[in-house]
Amino acid sequence: MQLKNLTDGVVLALPDDLLWTDEHAWSPVVANISYLLTGALLVQSGTRQAGRPITLVGAADMAWVTRAAVETLYGWAADPLAVDSGRFELTLTDARVFIVAFRFGDTAIEAETVMGFPARSNGDYYRLTLRLMEI
Repeated sequence: MQLKNLTDGVVLALPDDLLWTDEHAWSPVVANISYLLTGALLVQSGTRQAGRPITLVGAADMAWVTRAAVETLYGWAADPLAVDSGRFELTLTDARVFIVAFRFGDTAIEAETVMGFPARSNGDYYRLTLRLMEI
């Protein structure tokens, strides 16, 4: 699995055992249901064009990333989504590819040290939760 920054082409390898936890918890169809003054039912529906959540979570005993990878992710998340920045290409282990951005409405990145005390070296490991959205 990898995340590629489309601004500068830098690729960050991610663990293949990160789990996409909300893969099937989203529907492309959205609907608004209301009643008219006559009592008739009004259903308006359409297809979402973007915004599918992609939450990648590592279990406690797997999918660890280094402190250097966490620092790279936080640096990338510091750039707001714009025409020329904040866009990434996520390639999953099964070769599916998504154009994504960080979900700033949620906590985009959660990183917790594996050892339970502050990491000091770029090689120290973290458990990772990454919240993205398809754009």
